[in-house]
Amino acid sequence: MRPWILLAGLNGALALGFAAYGAHGVEAAVAPLVERASLFQLIHAVALLSIDRLAGEGRRGAGLAGLLMGAGIFMFSGSLYFKAILGPLPVPLVTPAGGIALILGWVMVAVAALDRRFDSGA
Repeated sequence: MRPWILLAGLNGALALGFAAYGAHGVEAAVAPLVERASLFQLIHAVALLSIDRLAGEGRRGAGLAGLLMGAGIFMFSGSLYFKAILGPLPVPLVTPAGGIALILGWVMVAVAALDRRFDSGA
């Protein structure tokens, strides 16, 4: 099984479903929240495909990058969907924590790319 590809596919499908819902099923006032959430979710779904490649090569940090991006998608996009559909979150700061997790996920992608075991001269 390829967990990062599975996670990418599920997130891509959910992002497109929520984008359609945001375009046709929510009040105009909250549509921008759904649009932003689905955009970030879709971008990071595609990023998970590159993480699968890095993990398949055995690069250090790739798994952590995937975990951080998965958690970041859930917290960032999920909290925006929650706010748009149900109202204010009962737990504060989930959205920024998700954003930080996404940023750290990208940092770990860079760390994985720097894994010297894969330099052509090694």
